[in-house]
Amino acid sequence: MPAIPVASLPALQQCLMSYPNHSSPSSFILTGIPGLEDAQFWIAFPFCTMYFMAVLGNIMVLLVIKMDPSLHLPMFCFLSMLAVIDLVLTTSIMPKLLSIFWFHSHEINFEGCVAQMFFIHSFSAVESGVLLTMAFDRYLAVCKPLHYSAILTGPTIAKLGLAAAVRGIIIITPLTCMVTSLSYCGPQVIHHSYCEHMSVVKLACGDTRPNSIYGITAATVVVGLDSTFIAVSYMLILREVVSLSSREANLKFCGTCGSHIGVILLFYMPGLFCSYTQRWGQRIPAHVRILMADLYLLVPPMLNPLIYGMRTKPIRERVLSLLQQKGIQPRY
Repeated sequence: MPAIPVASLPALQQCLMSYPNHSSPSSFILTGIPGLEDAQFWIAFPFCTMYFMAVLGNIMVLLVIKMDPSLHLPMFCFLSMLAVIDLVLTTSIMPKLLSIFWFHSHEINFEGCVAQMFFIHSFSAVESGVLLTMAFDRYLAVCKPLHYSAILTGPTIAKLGLAAAVRGIIIITPLTCMVTSLSYCGPQVIHHSYCEHMSVVKLACGDTRPNSIYGITAATVVVGLDSTFIAVSYMLILREVVSLSSREANLKFCGTCGSHIGVILLFYMPGLFCSYTQRWGQRIPAHVRILMADLYLLVPPMLNPLIYGMRTKPIRERVLSLLQQKGIQPRY
């Protein structure tokens, strides 16, 4: 999974090679959160805290899984993929966002803007695919336990992860290339905290309908299909658990399943909200839309290590063991 960002670079480079042939600016100005400019300095503190928690939590999950051979199982392989994706997503926006809020560094060059857009949108699509594979993993573990090991072999896990990555890159690469092929005129001010697709497209001259149609279609298809299959997987799991387990086991499962579904909804619903309101949400205040877009890329990566990691008994026990060892060392 860590090789995915490197694998995505050739597609991005091809898109960037086309932009010198068009009337493209050398840089853009990111405003941050329109209407909340005076409060941005203070808003940056909770944002920075969430970013720190996301990075710390996901790195801890990766280290624990790597260090403990007993965790080298399909479920934890998918969790490792999710952790890497979350690190890429949050790191794609937070350094620049914090520099805007704290140091008023609003300028971003054209290549940097396109790269940021590519990584944000492509890895959001990749994360959706990984969430789907995790739901499939849980379905097999609960509903097909005798076939679980035979189906989810090492090569199959690698193929599923690669398929999620390739799908995300293939979907977003045309979107990025379409942005680089546009001509831009007038003030190069992006009313956003980062280079979101439609916020950049709005600055272009000429017909931008293909960009808008492709963008909204891609978001709707990815979210619609993946969320549907995830919902079906959890419904089948719920039916199996209810028919076989005791009341106590059902309550335990509902607690775990409910937290998973909650995090999945936090990933999908704000994502669709941001996509639709960028096009048709003129009545919604700009600061509400931008805050939602920022939190959409911060809150799920912060919660995923807690919900999928610390609520999983083997990882929780391993983390507690490591913390206890650290606490004992100074006494020697």
